[in-house]
Amino acid sequence: MLRIAVCAPSTPYDREDAVRVAALVAGYPGLDIVFHDQCFAQEGHFAGPDAVRLAAFVECANDPGVDAVWFARGGYGAGRIAQDAMGLLGPAARAKRYLGYSDGGVMLAALYRAGIGHPIHAPMPVDLRREGGEAAVRRVLDWLCGQDSGLEPSLDGATPVAAFNLMMLSMILGTPVMPDLAEHVVMVEEVAEYDYAVDRLLFHVTAGLAAMKVAGLRLGRISQVPENDRPFGVNHEEMARHWCARAGLSYRGRADIGHDADNRIVPFGLAGTPPGQ
Repeated sequence: MLRIAVCAPSTPYDREDAVRVAALVAGYPGLDIVFHDQCFAQEGHFAGPDAVRLAAFVECANDPGVDAVWFARGGYGAGRIAQDAMGLLGPAARAKRYLGYSDGGVMLAALYRAGIGHPIHAPMPVDLRREGGEAAVRRVLDWLCGQDSGLEPSLDGATPVAAFNLMMLSMILGTPVMPDLAEHVVMVEEVAEYDYAVDRLLFHVTAGLAAMKVAGLRLGRISQVPENDRPFGVNHEEMARHWCARAGLSYRGRADIGHDADNRIVPFGLAGTPPGQ
């Protein structure tokens, strides 16, 4: 039996949604799931104070009876605890899989930098709220059970990879949680940013990744773009190609990731196969 612990390093989760996710997991005989009570805590924007979110993550990560730690949702907050968390993780944390995306990417980055466990860009329990969201949640459950159909199609098992929300990656460049991504193909996606902001983020990120000597960049979906007072005049792929060329970075095409129900799974590093294979 593979046991999944859910915590919320960023914003609060809903108990009714947790019940719905647990009902899905009940259909998988090889899986068990437990939602840490901290998921439902609230303090302002956050799922409890920093100390509470930190303690819950560390408890789940250090529990030898837990095989995977799944972040309930994104939002904002993980960056306030990620650096402190790494120094509190013991031997049991090193064998686990850690799954999430969006703001959870900060935790994945910190774990990858520290060489702790197996960080995985993947849909989260909150995605059940999306249209078609059940498929997103099942994608993760299927993968944990050994199926590879939910993996991002470009993974070849020979090139190390990582995947991030574009804003999150821009914010962690140059910080103590940023991992060394030399020789990696880095995939990025974004949601709810103006086109000019996406262009600005790509300028910053491509320059930083080029200095790190990454192998290349793949562009995921840029969704829910607000309408500006005038058209930007350049589409997202043109932006990515432009800034990759300016930075001397290889543009590798599109990636099937994004803030949507079709978001695919990207295990960091060379872990391009399902668990146990």
